[in-house]
This record gives sequence, structure tokens and C-alpha cells, in this order.
Amino acid sequence: MTEELPGRGPLDALTDVAGIRVGHAGVPGEGALSGTTVVLAPEGGAVAAVDVRGGGPGTRETDALDPRNLVQRIDAVVLTGGSAYGLDAASGVMAWLEEQGRGVRVGPHPSQVVPVVPAACLFDLGRGGAWRARPDASTGRAAVEAAAASEPGARVPEGTVGAGTGAVAGQLKGGVGTASLRLASGATVAALAVVNAAGSVLDPVTGVLYGEYGAGEPPVHPAPAVHEAARRRLAEIRGAHGNPSGGDGARTDEAQAGDAQTGGVFNTTIAVVATDAALTRAQAQKLAGTAHDGLARAVRPVHLLTDGDTVFTLSTGRLPLPPEPTAALNDILAAGADALARATVKAVRAARGAEGPGGTFPSYSELYGTSRSGREPLA
Repeated sequence: MTEELPGRGPLDALTDVAGIRVGHAGVPGEGALSGTTVVLAPEGGAVAAVDVRGGGPGTRETDALDPRNLVQRIDAVVLTGGSAYGLDAASGVMAWLEEQGRGVRVGPHPSQVVPVVPAACLFDLGRGGAWRARPDASTGRAAVEAAAASEPGARVPEGTVGAGTGAVAGQLKGGVGTASLRLASGATVAALAVVNAAGSVLDPVTGVLYGEYGAGEPPVHPAPAVHEAARRRLAEIRGAHGNPSGGDGARTDEAQAGDAQTGGVFNTTIAVVATDAALTRAQAQKLAGTAHDGLARAVRPVHLLTDGDTVFTLSTGRLPLPPEPTAALNDILAAGADALARATVKAVRAARGAEGPGGTFPSYSELYGTSRSGREPLA
């Protein structure tokens, strides 16, 4: 009997999980290269969990997701730039949820709620040139309002948007990517990744994005001349003026101060994996852990001291698991890793390059092209 392989969801996005919505907002102003992404759960919330593997995490309300603790469901997850400063974006999301009467009920009146808003941040300080241009409560509100205003099952903008605005993956521009899988059981498993890794997403020998290996279709590598030109360009950027973050020397004082503090290597990849399968909180936490395997396929090395790699999971509970759920749960766990690996690839492919006072960050598409043309199948 031939095993039925998972297929992609209709949108190949986190919003293929019914009820999940995504909104992005950027930080306005000159010198800004940062933003916030909000994943909004359906009315009534979703079972949630988290797994933090990086050595330098910046998070909020993650302890509330421990299966041993009180909170059973949450209404939103915040992914944000701005390092620890950017966690302030969650307060804007919290205020919006309170206005909607969404949160943990703590009094007799429907308005007496305390929204629990888990959040994780990535490091992008100074990448646009202005050290203090980072998300705040207004950015979080704008992102959650964008999510709420989106239609059910809407496409999710990818690339240099939201929390991925200032993201960098190794020497390449990072960003937001999303992917989904539809399992034989009818369950959907989807991921959204904000790729901002200290490690590399690119195989230096072939030019293939690491996450393409085993991503469900034959990986391809660039034509040799294209790959050699890309390597030369990256080497030029890396060596320009001895700038650790690959800039071109046109640096503001604030951006230089940022490099002095960070060495140009502080990063963090953050993600949400969602499913419509009904998971317990413990099962959701297991999914968050195994989803990190997908990140490990796509970024090398991963989970370093200067990363704060964090994966949240959401379960909307539409589809009950069978009475003996082990096989079905194994499929979901495997799909979470697959979806996150492919979301990472899509983030890097969709990103637009950035060049300015904060540095030079070329995109994969600029170096290798936006399509598979000019690229050859791996033997």
C-alpha cells in the first residue's frame, strides 16, 4: 500500500488553518527597518504552547503557556522586531483585545478580562540606521487591527513585512514566510516563520537554501556561474570596511554604536505553528518542540547563544484526534517540522534586499533570481 503524502493547503499559508488571521505593521519614519506581526486566534481563543531553544531569547508571557499553569487558551501571539524593546508591541495588542472583551475572565462583567498575549522578539536594532526606531504599543495595535480586518482565509504577505522588515539570515536579507500541509486525516498543519538567523540559510557549496533539502520537491542548485557571482558579491560585502554586519561604510553614529554592542551577530528566528487538530496543551508543547527540527534543517548552525529561537503552537480544535491518537499525532508532529522548514525557505526567497545606513543586506532573489530558471536539478 502506497503511503499518502501530505499536500499543500490552498493558500500554502498559516491562514489555511480556519479562523487564524495574520496582520503586519511596520515602524514608520526615516531610519526605521523593523515591525511587528500578530497571529490572531479565532473567537474563543486557541490552545497554545511554546518551546524556546535559542540562548538569547526575548519573550513575554511564555510561562503562562506551561501545561501545568492556569491559562487554557489565548487569543493572539506577537512576533516583533526591536529586541526586548519591541515586546512593548504586545501591550497594544492586549489593549485591543480588552476592548473586544477577549481574554481570561476575571470578574462578573464581560468586559472584565485580562488578555494573555505571549510574544517573542528578534534583534534588528540599528539595521535601518536609527537605533531607536523600533516597535511600540502603536505598532502592535496596527498589526492586530490589520489581522482583524483581514478576510477569513486571506493570503499572508511574505518577505520584508511586519516582524521580518529588518530580519537578516546570515548574510542574506531575511523576512516572513509561511507554508501549510493538508494531511490524509483531513487535519491542516501550517507555519509562519520570521527568519533572522545568526547561522546561514545557504549551502555555500551549492547555493541551495538548506531548507530545500527534503522540503517535498527536488531541490535545485544555481548554475555554476550564478553561484560564483553570488559568492563574490557576498565576499565583497563581508569585507567592505571591515563592517561586521556587511554594510557599505555609510553608517550613522547610532548604527555604529549598535555594532559595537552586538558585533553585528545578534539575531533570533521566531515562528508560529498552527493546526486545526484538537490537541491538549501537552501535545501542543510537543508540537512546538518537534517543529524546531524544521528550523534545524533550514538554518546552520541554529539555536546559538546569540539566537533566541522560539516556536509557538496554536490548536484551534476543529478536528478531534481518533481514540488511539498516536499515529495521527505523529503525522502532525512531522508535518510541523516540514512546514516550518519550508516557511523558512519561502521567507528568504520572498525577502527584498536592503541597503542603507544600517548596512547592506542582499536578498537571495537578487543573487540567484526569483524563479527556478537558470538553476539545475541536483543529481
